[in-house]
Amino acid sequence: MPNLKIFEKLTPKIVVNIAKQTLTLTLPNEQGDFDSHEFTISTAKNGIGSQEGSGCTPLGKHFIAEKIGANTPINSVFVGRVPTGEIYDEDLDKQYPNRDWILSRILWLSGCEEGLNKGENDQGCCDTYQRYIYIHGTPDTEPMGTPLSHGCVRMRNDELMWLFEQVEEGTPVEIIAG
Repeated sequence: MPNLKIFEKLTPKIVVNIAKQTLTLTLPNEQGDFDSHEFTISTAKNGIGSQEGSGCTPLGKHFIAEKIGANTPINSVFVGRVPTGEIYDEDLDKQYPNRDWILSRILWLSGCEEGLNKGENDQGCCDTYQRYIYIHGTPDTEPMGTPLSHGCVRMRNDELMWLFEQVEEGTPVEIIAG
């Protein structure tokens, strides 16, 4: 059986703290220790929850299922996980004032805990992946440190671009209440 402690020492990990509105990336370094990088984020305006249609951010153990947008420019606009060819700016925002902007990169999350953030429970679908919960970029005019998303984890575009390069599909992501 593999030694999980050794695996944990070699693997990057992301922790999203809803109470603090932070995302922390822990990376192994050459000294056999860890470097931590903390970012201010924005999670769901509706709070914590995993049910489909709730507009909430799900708790628990997840992983990055898909990395999307690797070769697109910063501020690229995504609709349905596909780049539209548009680059976000104030004029585009005025043209589409009610869009929930998904910009620059997408880290699509999948849950690991059956009935909590994977599959279904007695209330219906609670599957993070099927709910399209991402870590993604948002306009620089959107406040960070305040829950305002529709369930996803929003980040500043330049910080997300850096994070995207540090992680791989399969990287563990834990979302905690606080």
